[in-house]
Amino acid sequence: MKRIGLIILIFGIGSLAMNNALKDNGEYELIIPKGFPQPNIPEDNQLTEARVELGRRLFFDPIMSRDTSVSCATCHRPEFAFTDGLPVSMGIRGEFVTRNSPTLTNVAYQDSGLLLDGGVPTLEMQILVPVQEHSEFDFELRLIANRMKNDTTYVRLSQEAYDQAPSPFVITRSISAFERTLISGNSRYDQYINGDKKALTKEEQKGMDLFFNQLHCAECHGGFNFTNLTVQNNGLYTYPYPLDSGKMRVSKDEADRDLFKVPTLRNIAVTAPYMHDGSIATLEDVVDHYDKGGMKHQHKNELIKPLNLTGKQKKQLVAFLKSLTDEEFIDPKKYQ
Repeated sequence: MKRIGLIILIFGIGSLAMNNALKDNGEYELIIPKGFPQPNIPEDNQLTEARVELGRRLFFDPIMSRDTSVSCATCHRPEFAFTDGLPVSMGIRGEFVTRNSPTLTNVAYQDSGLLLDGGVPTLEMQILVPVQEHSEFDFELRLIANRMKNDTTYVRLSQEAYDQAPSPFVITRSISAFERTLISGNSRYDQYINGDKKALTKEEQKGMDLFFNQLHCAECHGGFNFTNLTVQNNGLYTYPYPLDSGKMRVSKDEADRDLFKVPTLRNIAVTAPYMHDGSIATLEDVVDHYDKGGMKHQHKNELIKPLNLTGKQKKQLVAFLKSLTDEEFIDPKKYQ
């Protein structure tokens, strides 16, 4: 198999910068927004045209589920920044899972652990989770591969991408390859910090000042991707949380009880409802939660205390959070 490496280009913010390109020679050109680092790409799954296209097709194809009723895109819809708009996601046979669907915004940078508890180390491994979960796809990778073998396009792309027929290896690598192209960094906030001082309104700028300089928001939601990738407790419920123990579910360590991964705030305005169980409906309600300091919990982050914000400050903060939406990223036509 001819191995073709990933080409990384650093560009400024703009429409050109956010349009990942497919090159004639088979290389996939991943355009990195200004201020973003290069993502870590596994050596055995460097991005190529065929790998990304194969993964895109599988991502939107319901052949991934036992009864062909749901696909990856059922719970990860582009217009919702690859979430689904539900409190908790619905899988095969109309069955609901126990957690809110996490955004795939900039998932290529989540190399400290995936899922809401940070329990899965790589995208390639994460693909296994929904496939085998009985309330999601309730299926097997080898059976998906068998279905692919009956489709000439899948057979051709599998050979071009990985020099083999459809297989579990091909499925997990290609979908993760596509997901690594889901890079978002062209919000009005990005345009503002990269020189366009008219990109944010006065209200949004005041909210930005609150976020970065007056409150402790950036302690957890800082950096280019607005997350420090740690697991934390934010006082959503008192001890212990109902139904879901967070990271403790995978670590079996009581010190991890009710700790959940800090999500990115990019595109946060379109990923409602919020929290691991979708229990908070709006951004305004999220701000109210933190303003009150959350509920008492022995593992709650010590920075979460009452903020005593005024009504005007709350509106400014919400306005800033809404400026983090990347309209091009959430356009479904981009992924057709």
